[in-house]
Amino acid sequence: MTTQLSLGPLQYYWPRDDVFAFYLSMAKTAVDIVYLGETVCSRRRELRLRDWLDIGHMLRDAGKQVVLSTQVLLESTSDVGNMQKVAANGEFTVEANDMGAVDALAGQQPFVAGPQLNLFNADSLAWMRELGAFRWVIPLEMNADSLAAVLSQTKAPMQTEVFAYGRMPLAFSARCFTARHYNRPKDDCGFSCIEHPDGQLLTTRESQNFLVLNGTQTQSARIYNLLGDMPGLLTLGVNVLRLSPQSRNMEQVIDAFDAVRGKRLDAHAASQLLETAMHDSSCNGYWHARPGMDMQTATP
Repeated sequence: MTTQLSLGPLQYYWPRDDVFAFYLSMAKTAVDIVYLGETVCSRRRELRLRDWLDIGHMLRDAGKQVVLSTQVLLESTSDVGNMQKVAANGEFTVEANDMGAVDALAGQQPFVAGPQLNLFNADSLAWMRELGAFRWVIPLEMNADSLAAVLSQTKAPMQTEVFAYGRMPLAFSARCFTARHYNRPKDDCGFSCIEHPDGQLLTTRESQNFLVLNGTQTQSARIYNLLGDMPGLLTLGVNVLRLSPQSRNMEQVIDAFDAVRGKRLDAHAASQLLETAMHDSSCNGYWHARPGMDMQTATP
């Protein structure tokens, strides 16, 4: 079976019209699966569930598989209520990003076990499969050898999805770092993160890009990029490669991965072309059991 490409949930806060325009353009690309929904902060209210469902209908009509993603960090009863509405949407598959969502979905419908559930071994994977997960997204820190070991010990069939491109969501907090930067309280943040469509870059004293602030989420500054590692990923039997949305050149990113998948370009040539679409340098250290910000150059 051909490895599928997925578009992960939008991690940033964009104006409503920009979100609709983005997904209209994504409907014309080669991605097979599109994840929708707010996963970072409940205060981001440009789109409501009804809007995400409308986008989902448009993408489904364009031939895409649609998955609704739940919020990672639930901080209030209203957050729990919103999660339960997503879980009970009745139309689309759901990606569970915390155990509350797993509980809401278990025994009710098949679901995707998101990367923030931190499933690192075959036993936890088997348990999630018993609860109804048909696909899991591996933790960002998992390396190729660890994934191979888990898959070799997994008896029940389950699809495997790997985060293959984008700034990595490293941590979530009850505090909003973007609001803090503007000296605003979280509850009166002015929605300042909407001013940073790809997050707010944080540099070291040596002026090196270090992290990206994205509201309550902390990301890597460098872009996790496994395009050069696709031959190994395909050998492992990975079913889905996840590409995380960025505000510019997303079509080029998808085209590069699709070209390698379709064997129209080799991984080395496609990686060189992808550089023009990226707004920061690449890293793939975690995949090679090295520090995350390292880059292991693909062999031509």
